[in-house]
Amino acid sequence: MAPGGKARAHRSGTTDDAPSLFEAAAGEGRAVADPTRPLADRLRPATLEDVVGQDHLLAPDAPLGRMVAAGRLGSVILWGPPGCGKTTIARLLAERTGLTFEQVSATFSGVADLRKVFATAARRRETGQGTLLFVDEIHRFNRAQQDSFLPYVEDGTVVLVGATTENPSFELNGALLSRCQVMVLRRLDEAALGELLERAERLTGRRLPLEGSARSALLAMADGDGRYLLGMAEQLLALPDGDAPIDAEALSAVVASRAPLYDKTSEEHYNLISALHKSMRGSDPDAALYWLARMLGGGEDPLYVARRLVRFASEDVGLADPAALQVTLSAWDAYERLGSPEGELAIAQAVVYLATAPKSVAVYRALSRAQTAARRTGSLMPPAHILNAPTRLMKELGYGQGYQYDPDTAEGFSGADYMPEGYPPRQERERFYEPTDHGHERRVRERLAYWEGLREQIRSRQP
Repeated sequence: MAPGGKARAHRSGTTDDAPSLFEAAAGEGRAVADPTRPLADRLRPATLEDVVGQDHLLAPDAPLGRMVAAGRLGSVILWGPPGCGKTTIARLLAERTGLTFEQVSATFSGVADLRKVFATAARRRETGQGTLLFVDEIHRFNRAQQDSFLPYVEDGTVVLVGATTENPSFELNGALLSRCQVMVLRRLDEAALGELLERAERLTGRRLPLEGSARSALLAMADGDGRYLLGMAEQLLALPDGDAPIDAEALSAVVASRAPLYDKTSEEHYNLISALHKSMRGSDPDAALYWLARMLGGGEDPLYVARRLVRFASEDVGLADPAALQVTLSAWDAYERLGSPEGELAIAQAVVYLATAPKSVAVYRALSRAQTAARRTGSLMPPAHILNAPTRLMKELGYGQGYQYDPDTAEGFSGADYMPEGYPPRQERERFYEPTDHGHERRVRERLAYWEGLREQIRSRQP
């Protein structure tokens, strides 16, 4: 720990003996009053107890809270959305555990910069002072750059605190993940955002010029991002004194809503399509339309959604409603003809149809079972009676011999066996397709049962 029990936090490019204004204010346990600095920076929490919305990590009995109480901080990855406090938490962890704070950004730094940080940390360690290395946007480092952390994390030269908005499982290599605990930060809820607004009003000595409904609308516009909320609050606090309070309708003319978190190449893309898929599977058209709207509003390609709907029609509806496949193909075709926004209505129609259709995965499971059986049995030949015999040799070999043309039989059904030669007899084999009692598949089930009864009759007549 630094002399006097205080952490000596600094950024690369500053000295330990010249703390920033934020660090001085943090040490005094108060917000920064310098009006030239952004409101979000002036309100940056001075203690871990001041951090809002992350009690599941910072409470005394929570993972980071226990580390701080023990005075031993392990390397962690802070995964969470923008504006939830990742950088602030890293700084305060350094302060509370007596580590010198070093910060690099994966956007601007390379291996050479990291080597300098590691060398400085190694020299510092010789004097008994530890280093917390905070890496912002750590997922932007490539695999080789991530590997460069490993020996220094392993031997304790640095305590690594990485921050990322992307799923670490996809973006960080396994070797680095095995040496770090992943801590998931939450988007700030309405209560946490409301607390930030109250702090802003106390610091500035001004009440936000908002009517009651507009205040709630402002919280919604922040979309869980505390930094963005304080940026909007700063714009409102800059309005002239004496102006009439702003209502919810006029609010959007003064400040802009935060763009929803959505990246067609990120985890959020897969999260929302999963939510849409499962809402349709669960027969909830309202939830399905909500997730569809979220995806389209985030800029998702409607044709991607259309392709997923076609898949759903075969995978989750199947023969319970054979029309579902045609409905989704028609929606795809309609969108290609009309484009946005008119064609999006056809996609919405297909979403509602699928959500309200009876469901069956019988065909999906049947194909999986058949594929397993095909892999297991290899290259078994079809039975000779169902093979065509276009040549004399093939006829002599028995191709086509004994084949019964089903439409010419009394019942329109021959009851012949069409599985490969050497396959177990029908009474012993696994059934691939087992129709449900849902929708159209109920009639399919009855028809298969009827044909099975005819097979029994035909077998009983055979010598």
